[in-house]
Amino acid sequence: MQDRPALACATWNVHRAVDMAGRRVPDRCLDAIAEVVMPQGPRVLALQEADSDDPPHEALLDPARLSAITGLRSVHDGDDMRWTREGGGFLGNVLMLDPAIELRTRRIVDLPGAVPRAAVLAETVTDGAPLRIVSCHLSLLQALRAVQLRTLGQVIARAPAMQTILLGDLNEWRPWGGLALSRRMTGLALSGPARRTFPSRRPLLPLDRILTDRGGRVEGLRVLSVAGWRDVSDHLPLIGRVTRGAAS
Repeated sequence: MQDRPALACATWNVHRAVDMAGRRVPDRCLDAIAEVVMPQGPRVLALQEADSDDPPHEALLDPARLSAITGLRSVHDGDDMRWTREGGGFLGNVLMLDPAIELRTRRIVDLPGAVPRAAVLAETVTDGAPLRIVSCHLSLLQALRAVQLRTLGQVIARAPAMQTILLGDLNEWRPWGGLALSRRMTGLALSGPARRTFPSRRPLLPLDRILTDRGGRVEGLRVLSVAGWRDVSDHLPLIGRVTRGAAS
């Protein structure tokens, strides 16, 4: 196997750009991404709750400025990749990639539940090898989370075999993952450490995750809890490095 560099990945639920005092602060969210997240060098960035809940579900973070401060490209440049034309992503999920990552295919996977949920799935060639990157924001209910990840697992099972990275707000508070991250339930053999990201002022629950499979590992997983920025969202950003497995 050719050695490949670990891939730095970050995920953050920006809480619809509302801070812990209830103020709408999209500029502070963007400043936090620029000053806290991007200095860590992520080549993959997943955001959740980055679009408004109400029609027309517009982007809450200016897409042009987001691209400028990150140097990353959005996978949502087609109408099929956005919930509405005014949105920055799909149901608030925004996935951004290093321009050096070759994007082969991308799609939205609808996930079951009364509240609309979806996963953003991108199949890429990264550092010379196939890599699937999936971002999502799962249900608050464990039973629905399990069904949603089973749905995603069935989609992946029918797709070309390659290492997968799953990142986002999985809403799974159990460090061991519970039913929702059970391989027997979902068919997904994903693993990675858990770090407490919620609530931001006093993190207790590991709701946000970065996971991978096929012999890859998630290393150096850290919560970005920086003084002066903890109140921007009710979640804290999470960053880690994903190594490539022997099957890559």
